[in-house]
Amino acid sequence: MLTENAKAIIAWLNVSVIWGTTFLVIRIGVGHLPPMLFAGIRWVLAGAIFIFFLRWRGWALPKAKELIHLAVVGLALLGFANGLVVFAEQWIPSGLTALLLTTMPFFMVGLESLLPKGPKLNAAILTGLVMGLVGVCLIFGEEVKYLNDPDNLIGVFALLGAVCFWSAGSLYSKYVKVDVHPLMGASVQMLIAGIFLSVIGISIGELSRLSFEINGLLSLAYLILFGSFVGYASYIYALAKLPLSLVSTFAYINPVIALFLGWIILDEKLNLQIVIAAVVIIAGVFIVKQGAARLKNS
Repeated sequence: MLTENAKAIIAWLNVSVIWGTTFLVIRIGVGHLPPMLFAGIRWVLAGAIFIFFLRWRGWALPKAKELIHLAVVGLALLGFANGLVVFAEQWIPSGLTALLLTTMPFFMVGLESLLPKGPKLNAAILTGLVMGLVGVCLIFGEEVKYLNDPDNLIGVFALLGAVCFWSAGSLYSKYVKVDVHPLMGASVQMLIAGIFLSVIGISIGELSRLSFEINGLLSLAYLILFGSFVGYASYIYALAKLPLSLVSTFAYINPVIALFLGWIILDEKLNLQIVIAAVVIIAGVFIVKQGAARLKNS
């Protein structure tokens, strides 16, 4: 019989591994399904099934006044941020996408420092931010021509937008609290974001491009079952049972898995410079988090 701590460690491993694989699956999926409907259908089905299950277990739906706040967070994190990631992966390799998204803590810390009552930057945070910038520059250092391709540039800007929306949505969620249970709140956010993305997909004519090839369906099923259900449930469980400092380390493991899988399965580029960039960025994220922890404890 596993102890609670052992179950929590397994949950953390689920998050670290499964969310690292989703970048590869998204990359495969957008090769067979139009991006907005691909993302929209995923979140509609995941949200609806989750809500049905939680209601069956007797959990309360959010109150009407809470729906606005849940909608803001859901649209920011899953509608815009995740939608832009799926959109970007039409051109940007899955491993590189995961690595660039690792810079998210830099944006979150930077945005929070601009708030009137937000924590101010210290030397550790500034050092980490600089390291993150150096890492991103290393990624494209030898491939300036890569950015000359308009499609690639669109993908990079989409990822930049995704990072900004995720950071803003996370900060809003941190400072604006709701009473609904986190899992029910997340389920409603999934459904709202899924409807939003599906409406966008239909309005831009993606319905005519919707086909049900086996690779697209398998990608969609994987993201719903593992990315949404197992991954998110494991994340919530790990957060409840383990220190945040340990749980948050999944952000260091995801890009390593994504880079390796993209290289092995899709033959994406992985050279020494990208490996060095990954080490620099991940080290920068670690230093930023350490600096943020010092501010919190001071």
